[in-house]
Amino acid sequence: LKFFTLKPSNKQIKTASNFEYLMSKYAFVTGGSRGIGRAVCVKLARMGFCVIINYVSNDAAAQETLRLVQDAGGSGELLKFDVADTEATVKAIEGWQDSHPDDYVEVLVNNAGVRRDNLMLWMEQDDWFKVMATDLNSFYNVTRKFLQPMVSHRNGRIINMASLSGLKGLPGQTNYSAAKGGLIAATKALAQELAPRKITVNAVAPGFVVTDMVEGLDEASLKAQIPARRFGKPEEVAALVGFLASPDSSYITGQVISINGGLY
Repeated sequence: LKFFTLKPSNKQIKTASNFEYLMSKYAFVTGGSRGIGRAVCVKLARMGFCVIINYVSNDAAAQETLRLVQDAGGSGELLKFDVADTEATVKAIEGWQDSHPDDYVEVLVNNAGVRRDNLMLWMEQDDWFKVMATDLNSFYNVTRKFLQPMVSHRNGRIINMASLSGLKGLPGQTNYSAAKGGLIAATKALAQELAPRKITVNAVAPGFVVTDMVEGLDEASLKAQIPARRFGKPEEVAALVGFLASPDSSYITGQVISINGGLY
């Protein structure tokens, strides 16, 4: 297991106190190499977090995200593993924790997700279980490993990337809707467990956002259904995640916040 780290340049570190602040605050983003995940990583870097960027396969995209994090004035680490694989997840996270004994992850963004769309009549078993494993089971695999340090520090932010599909259900996405709907319910339950420990748990539910996830969809037809008449930008979703990761959101927990241009 290898960690790749980029440290801030001398120009980015103006004082010793700034350096200490930067290096003592960690955020972990699953599926952080592209799309919304990449935008979230950059946003958190600008907020002063050292960002741990999880990804499963695309090394070039992950390295580009890491470069963008450094360009934003932050530092980051790449942690390559499949969040749908329980054993691999435990090994990777415990390895990071062992190598950072004095640190803990303050902000966790469960962003990793896949789509395998089809009408239920023709949906293959593998397409059902792949989506459930990556979009829902990964929430358990990843989140559980970070809870004890958050509880011990009585501080933490858990932000789950849900979807419009999990709120209203979309035809051809029974598997995706089920996974995201389950993630929404889990968000509400866990928020109640952790609120006494000053840990918030919220979900963000994007509509159609310009990423790889919307490739193959009829963009013109979908835009006509959106009151804002456009798809969202990853940076707009990242701005909402940044707010939920900030101290300003400390009284918001168990919520699902839609960001969809008015589409319901």
